[in-house]
Amino acid sequence: MKLTAINQYPVKSLKGLSLNDAVIDDFGIKNDRRWMLVDTEGEFVTQRKYPVMGSIAVEYREGRFRFTSINGDRLDVLVSGFSDPVDTLVWGDAVAALGAGKTVSDWFSGVLGKRVNLVYMPASSFRQVDREYANYRQRVGFADAFPFLLVSEASLIELNERLESPIAMSRFRPNLVVSGCEAYEEDRWKKIRVGDIEFEVVKPCSRCIMTTIDEASLKVGKEPLRTLSGYRKNKYGVCFGQNLVHQNQGVLSIGAKIEVLK
Repeated sequence: MKLTAINQYPVKSLKGLSLNDAVIDDFGIKNDRRWMLVDTEGEFVTQRKYPVMGSIAVEYREGRFRFTSINGDRLDVLVSGFSDPVDTLVWGDAVAALGAGKTVSDWFSGVLGKRVNLVYMPASSFRQVDREYANYRQRVGFADAFPFLLVSEASLIELNERLESPIAMSRFRPNLVVSGCEAYEEDRWKKIRVGDIEFEVVKPCSRCIMTTIDEASLKVGKEPLRTLSGYRKNKYGVCFGQNLVHQNQGVLSIGAKIEVLK
């Protein structure tokens, strides 16, 4: 088995970036979901209510983000430009963050049609992973609950064989995509090594309405949740993919060997 894709999502719910190599720090993939959009109360916002977020492209180079809307409008934001203290809330977790200011807020508010601001989680903030499934001190950024999501290519192939219209892996927003295993074999893993990084496989990933948003039209449909609910429903919900917590830091690269340790 080997690693065939590494995806980084700098801003929660915006488009991701495909990487050939990724530095793994204490948060997970470096700069993965360290930023997110919040409303005027500091509550996080996602594609679940604002599908247009999934159309905002993200580029990163030399300490600067470039965001591009579906209409082609662009915004450049310095990574060092976050300084306004903002109290945020993500899935009930209170997190001290830093805001980017009015110019950035105005641009994103115009795209979403709702007053929002872009915020950053500094290293001084600590958000614990879900203690019910990983009862040790491990931090996570603004991801829903865990630093990594893994899906196998075989699982998507099996799902697409059941669907009238195939969907892309990007619908599921995995950080790690693997090949060389059977469909849903990842469900049986407890601990794996990818290259030099070890991971605990802590919980199946329950899927939400975001997977039903067509990435081209931004329309919300019924698939793949309708099909998945017929054979992938368990006590966690309708599941596809596995949540991981890393045990050490280092570098991941495309093509890395995957070993099942447990």
